[in-house]
Amino acid sequence: MATAATRRGHVRNPRALFIGGIWVEPSAQTTFDVVDSATEEVFLAVAEAQAQDIDDAVAAARQAFDAGPWPRMSPVERGVWLNRLADAWEARSEALADTWALESGVLRSLSLHAAKGVAEVFRYYAGLGESFAWEEKHTSTMGQPALLVREPVGVVAAIIPWNAPHSLMAYKVAAALIAGCTVIIKASPEAPASPYFMAEICEEVSLPAGVVNVLTADRDVSELLVRNPGVDKVSFTGSTAAGRKIAAICGSRIARVTLELGGKSPALILDDYDVGKAATSIARYAPLMTGQVCSSLTRIIVSAKRHDEFLDALSSAFGSLKVGDPFDPESQMGPLAMERQRDRIESLIAQAKLEGARLATGGGRPSHLNRGYFIEPTVFGNVDNNSTIAREEIFGPVLSVIPAMSEEQAIEIANDTIYGLNSTVFTNDPERAYAVGRQLRAGTVGHNGFKTDFGIAFGGFKQSGLGREGGIEGLHPYLEAKTMIFESAPRAAL
Repeated sequence: MATAATRRGHVRNPRALFIGGIWVEPSAQTTFDVVDSATEEVFLAVAEAQAQDIDDAVAAARQAFDAGPWPRMSPVERGVWLNRLADAWEARSEALADTWALESGVLRSLSLHAAKGVAEVFRYYAGLGESFAWEEKHTSTMGQPALLVREPVGVVAAIIPWNAPHSLMAYKVAAALIAGCTVIIKASPEAPASPYFMAEICEEVSLPAGVVNVLTADRDVSELLVRNPGVDKVSFTGSTAAGRKIAAICGSRIARVTLELGGKSPALILDDYDVGKAATSIARYAPLMTGQVCSSLTRIIVSAKRHDEFLDALSSAFGSLKVGDPFDPESQMGPLAMERQRDRIESLIAQAKLEGARLATGGGRPSHLNRGYFIEPTVFGNVDNNSTIAREEIFGPVLSVIPAMSEEQAIEIANDTIYGLNSTVFTNDPERAYAVGRQLRAGTVGHNGFKTDFGIAFGGFKQSGLGREGGIEGLHPYLEAKTMIFESAPRAAL
């Protein structure tokens, strides 16, 4: 169980903002309270940025890009800095483990490995400083020597969500930095600790001033960051509703934008696959971060003749999980991140009942827990794909089992959504997995389980977003391509 030492913020300068390479006083003294999701107690208060702070951060990032050394370094030189950041992140394993568990309710046994994952992201992009094709030799259609060069897009606003802030921040910031961009990290008020750790690390390694700036702001002030003409690109992870607004603002001024948004991801269980094995697999990953994962498999589509058998197996496997304090090593699922999240999920559960779905397990708050934002693992059967619970992203441990009359209808149901982030095909035949997977409108298709890989590319079709994060695909959005055609070749084009 957690001690008083673990249930604290670990943040060194919570009442300050990190702008221009130093900690500065905010323009106002208002703060955000950060709540321990298992106890409902405030464990941290951080400075709330205002409009002036946004302007100051953009000015610092703009100065660092327009006149500073960072974009003028070679990618290899920038990679040296990224490796220093990676080393510093590994030293924060315990602090990050504590704060992520407190903020989001994730099991500490899982969060203990989070810092290592962040370090690996920075090291991967550091490696691209040497291996990526920053300049490509070409010959123009007129036979002249030419180069295609990749240059940084400019000042980046990285807007970070509350569910996995350290990881999603790392993929944005590491890619932006190796590209030569400067960054303003806008932390979520519910989960600001890991962006603060990022600022502390930048200070420790003496990263050039203004290359990374960190502040926490609410929606209205955050919108000023998106609208600021000094920001060349916005990279946002969050809800589809917020993503639509950000895309509209960026479109109005032709700012670059990457959006990683919501999901309502399907799992198709084909008739050759054992329903018990499928249920065990889905139940293993569904409690990850208490279901607060945009790519969770929340719509399980199975043939009507096997629906009841699968529903029983899934309800047994998922409903038997032990829900409890994320610091308790016996817990298999922790709380939701915040009260409003629990309230919304309870409302959707009530709506599902009214619309005729069959509640097979869960649906309420655990009786043995009298505080914290806990909810039971919940499974509904006989779900209509047109119902509210099948259409809206729930962002919690609620699964819907949907019957289909044929494989063709299962594919139609899977694609009948505004989202297209993740999916899985359960079948013993890899050829069928490939054939069905190619018909699914989703950014990732897994075979026989929840699978995703930021090291290759992560992102979605349709309203699940624009662009990709992770891997080489995640580097391109932070670069502009420049074609250079010469009368006679410079050394670079020889």
